[in-house]
Amino acid sequence: MIGRLQGILAGKHPPHVLIDVNGLGYEVDVPMSTFFNLPELGERTTLLTHLVVREDAHILFGFLTAQERSAFRELIRISGVGPRTALAILSGLSVDELAQCVQRQDAVKLTKVPGIGKKTAERLLLELKGKLGAGDASAPALPADTQTSDIVQALIALGYSDKEAQASVKALPAGVAVSEGIKLALKSLHR
Repeated sequence: MIGRLQGILAGKHPPHVLIDVNGLGYEVDVPMSTFFNLPELGERTTLLTHLVVREDAHILFGFLTAQERSAFRELIRISGVGPRTALAILSGLSVDELAQCVQRQDAVKLTKVPGIGKKTAERLLLELKGKLGAGDASAPALPADTQTSDIVQALIALGYSDKEAQASVKALPAGVAVSEGIKLALKSLHR
């Protein structure tokens, strides 16, 4: 099993990259989250990998973080979710966003990923429950109090992304009223 590649980034053609490891070029499929965070061509990079062996091909998938690779492995264990679908999910949602979708049981957000229908989204939510973000310090905690949760939902309803809404409520004072919290969050978003 190939678990990691370290070498020179020789080519970038989404979703594929070419890593030159001491003269041997490895073609690796990566999610867009990894692709956009790779260095420039000719620079050294390290990718954690997962090798999928099929009857007709050996396909190498690469990730910049252990969390991405772990999420990929959890996704491909689910019946009906292959490596390409898992890659599409991780290209459409960060690991943190996926973990939040699972915690909130938010099938609507999952169906926005190309190739994910309602039934697949519901199966993902069921199968991934308790598997993503559990014990992972990098996964943001959901708002503990209902005021903060209400503020986040209000910002999302106003058209802000979940990521923007979550970031804006982090600076709010504890126990702030919903109406005041929305005003303060909007001010921070317009800076």
